[in-house]
Amino acid sequence: MSEYNTIEMMICAAARNLEDGAAVAVGTGAPCAATMLAQKAHSPNLVIIFEAGGIAPLLPTMPISVGDSRTYYKAVMASGMCEVMETIQRGMVDYCFLGGAQIDMYGNINSTVIGDWHKPKVRFPGSGGANDFGSMAWKIMVITPQDSRRFVEKVDFITTPGYLEGPGARERAGLADNTGPYKVITNMAVMGYDPESKRMRAESIHKGYTFDDVQENTGFELLRAPEVVETPEPTAEELRILREEVDPNRYIIGR
Repeated sequence: MSEYNTIEMMICAAARNLEDGAAVAVGTGAPCAATMLAQKAHSPNLVIIFEAGGIAPLLPTMPISVGDSRTYYKAVMASGMCEVMETIQRGMVDYCFLGGAQIDMYGNINSTVIGDWHKPKVRFPGSGGANDFGSMAWKIMVITPQDSRRFVEKVDFITTPGYLEGPGARERAGLADNTGPYKVITNMAVMGYDPESKRMRAESIHKGYTFDDVQENTGFELLRAPEVVETPEPTAEELRILREEVDPNRYIIGR
């Protein structure tokens, strides 16, 4: 059980940030696996919310989409997208889990285009609910590989607002106080944000990597927390639950 891959490390590190009783809006893939692990391992009262309307299910197996029938399994409510977005707007959702093609030092996320909007190199599916989630949930969490092509100085397009241009920018844009980016979990490290400058900073480094490794794979200057520690490795119980109950077919952890 001591052997694990980088995806398992990312999922376990992310799951530890979801405390019992919190509410989290989540999509599919690695964020869903982390949320399932948290619910099964240490947060049985975690309220999981899916964009299509499933609220507080007890996920039996990994759903393949936000509208999968499993997202309603033993749920307290089978609602719809309007109800979910209204719940977030009311301030009732603690975390949202997002991904994207690019993220910058202020936590702005691009999941729309690479390159010029009118003649992009690549066009992605776009926001879906990511703008709503990131604008209105209290804390934004991101799982993504550490890569300088993803971690860029300035995103090509802001699909989901982070801290925008820095301190006070979210509030000037009309978003609620004390909301915004919280954690970024990668295959190398866990990042948070400096409370004064609102810039991304390293908080813990995974075993086998150094801060220099993380910086080399980041397209901007990465700050350091006052104390940068080694990320705790996955426990045997976390790995057992992840492999046997969350993703036994290795759809996510087998990548």
